[in-house]
Amino acid sequence: MQLSLQSALSREMNLYRTVTVTSKQGDIDGDGIKDNVFLTANKTPDSPFWRNITLVIQKGRTDQYEHVPMKNNGGYNPTLFLGDFTGNKGDDILVVIDAGGSGGSIYAYVFSYLNGQLMTIFNSDAFNGTYKYAVNYEDQYKAKVNSYYLKERYILDLTYKGKENLSEIYNKVGVLKAPIDGWVNPLSGLYPVDYNRDGIYELEAYQKIAGRYNADSLGFVQTVLKWNGLEFAPDRQNVAIFGGEI
Repeated sequence: MQLSLQSALSREMNLYRTVTVTSKQGDIDGDGIKDNVFLTANKTPDSPFWRNITLVIQKGRTDQYEHVPMKNNGGYNPTLFLGDFTGNKGDDILVVIDAGGSGGSIYAYVFSYLNGQLMTIFNSDAFNGTYKYAVNYEDQYKAKVNSYYLKERYILDLTYKGKENLSEIYNKVGVLKAPIDGWVNPLSGLYPVDYNRDGIYELEAYQKIAGRYNADSLGFVQTVLKWNGLEFAPDRQNVAIFGGEI
């Protein structure tokens, strides 16, 4: 019985042990020597969910380890990307974690060595708190998206939704049967893109626009963010909608 208990305890400890999920190499601190960058986490038994996701940097020059905790440290499919977002000639670190749920939201962080210290220069919580929207259906098969932070308005043509779908919410002359408000989801995608081909990456952020419910998607708000020396500022924003049959 004792051996059986020890074996079960050993299996349980093995299931919950910290493992390396993914790793990359790059010059993180700009000293000209490659550093090792890892994401470590605890695997949840019989689930793709990872707990206690932690960024770990092993300095190439000293072999010392730096552990960087993240506020949102549980989720699915944690990934790493190394590239220069700030123009400081070093590799910055982009971490993206799928949060799960019907909205398809993510947790995302960008870390950079600035003035010899590792700093968080982007996090999805701050982005979601800044970029707020209102989504309202209007007569004649349209929806209006107001971007409060950028003080811009987008008008979406909903005719691609098809007559059957639209007949549920509009009468025969295109007037709403009742007021309907949608919403814009938190960050659902964050992609490094070097638009200028100058070796410095911008961030392209995606937020899903929901109509009557999350599966009733109206398109995406796409915001290109560019480092201005102090923060990631919006370079441009647009809305992409889905195409309909010709």
